[in-house]
Amino acid sequence: MRIFLRLLRYALILAATGILLGCAAIGIAYWLIAPRLPSVEVLREVRLQVPLRVYSADNKLLATFGETRRIPVKIGDVPKDLKNAFLAAEDANFYNHPGVDWQGVLRAVGLMISKRTLHVPGGSTITQQVAKNLFLWPDQSWLRKGFEAYFTVLIETLWPKQRILEVYLNIAEFGRGVFGVGAASDVYFHKPAARLSPYDGALLAAVLPSPKRMRVNAPSNYVRSRQQWILGQMRGLGGTSLLKEL
Repeated sequence: MRIFLRLLRYALILAATGILLGCAAIGIAYWLIAPRLPSVEVLREVRLQVPLRVYSADNKLLATFGETRRIPVKIGDVPKDLKNAFLAAEDANFYNHPGVDWQGVLRAVGLMISKRTLHVPGGSTITQQVAKNLFLWPDQSWLRKGFEAYFTVLIETLWPKQRILEVYLNIAEFGRGVFGVGAASDVYFHKPAARLSPYDGALLAAVLPSPKRMRVNAPSNYVRSRQQWILGQMRGLGGTSLLKEL
């Protein structure tokens, strides 16, 4: 009995020490990185970088200056099928989770353990992707994931879901310096986002995992198969105007 109590005491001491060291590490990391983090006020008004456009007197576009192509769109002008394409591809549970999809996190941690790496792959929701793309550095370390979770909670607190989705659709990258569904619609389909078909939207969503390698204007067999998978997933979200044969 004494041996058991002694082992239990040692276990409790080790657990308490581990917790204290963990808290100290987090505190030191925050103290070092906090000065580089944006303030809450930055979150209240996100300004998207857009190129300079020069128009004629009769409102015709004459020239565009700037490397980044972006045409901001309001969420109310985005067709339901287009929104469903990105939800189906990236975060089907978007309207139900608080910013972090814990099932996805557990899957990512399981993969991390099986591959024996300290990097955390995947498991990101749309809100997490917004936090990462707007405010954080690109590596997949535990530290960055921790700050990603912090900003994810902050974004979910300050913004309604429709605002989060609107920002996401305006900052998503589609290769060739094209950002947002507005610019992607114009560059690749020569029409506004409001006129994209379900097929067009699914194609845009299909290239998101690696926009620099997967081309919208020359889709590979993998992109086409992913497009068909997304079209199938969209039906499960309801309200889509997809053709019956899909």
